[in-house]
Amino acid sequence: MSFYTSLNGMKNAQTSLGVIAHNIANSETYGFKRSRTEFSEIVAASALTNPKMIQGIGASVEAINQNFSLGPVEQTGSALDLAITGDGFFTARSPLDGTTQYTRAGSFQMTGGGNIVDNSGNRLQLLPVDANGQVTGNTLGDATVPVVNAAGSAFVGVTVDKAGIVNASYADGTVEPVGAIALASFVSPGGLKKIGQASWEGTGLSGAATYGAPGSGPYGSILSGALERSNVDIAEELVGLITAQRNFQANAKAIDTATQISQTVINLRT
Repeated sequence: MSFYTSLNGMKNAQTSLGVIAHNIANSETYGFKRSRTEFSEIVAASALTNPKMIQGIGASVEAINQNFSLGPVEQTGSALDLAITGDGFFTARSPLDGTTQYTRAGSFQMTGGGNIVDNSGNRLQLLPVDANGQVTGNTLGDATVPVVNAAGSAFVGVTVDKAGIVNASYADGTVEPVGAIALASFVSPGGLKKIGQASWEGTGLSGAATYGAPGSGPYGSILSGALERSNVDIAEELVGLITAQRNFQANAKAIDTATQISQTVINLRT
């Protein structure tokens, strides 16, 4: 039995090493959230087993949980580089299949048609606003800036204030609000499904997304000209890396010891 107990320990250490390696590899990925591996004890016993004699048969991976603590904020100066100062996720929709994704990586840019998109071409979602920049509803829509206003003046720039209002400036000096950035919140963000590129999808475990404007309810404010960096702590990950390596070596040594004991028993019998 000790062979399989130690073998499970080696597999668990390998899983932990993989998670830590993924964290380290994404230490420079904007909006990335680190994960940690959690284990649980395996015990097998019948109703007649003496509770003082239960030995246990190893451990298993209980969960790989995500840590959504805030990462450090880096100033960039670009108007469409956005960081959230509290909870919440940017909402982006794929123009190809209409799927909705959520991210903390706020690196956006404009296309030639006036759409505000992320690095994968997904369109940032906005809430509708009136001429004074007040939110008028909860219906999400693509962030699209008119390249020419009603007076025929050409678009010259865009800004985003701390309340998430996207304002478009035109050559005639007018400034028109386009919409308010829609931030998503979840009852259990740990239940979100990773889909890569520092983005997530909602699941039954996370619960349905609720949307709101920055600065209201559980949603943080918006910092324009800044990006949230990964929340990976390299020093902590390196300590975890050493620990996982030692766990792997210790379990390998246990298998080696069990092999030597078995060989000794076999030699005694012969």
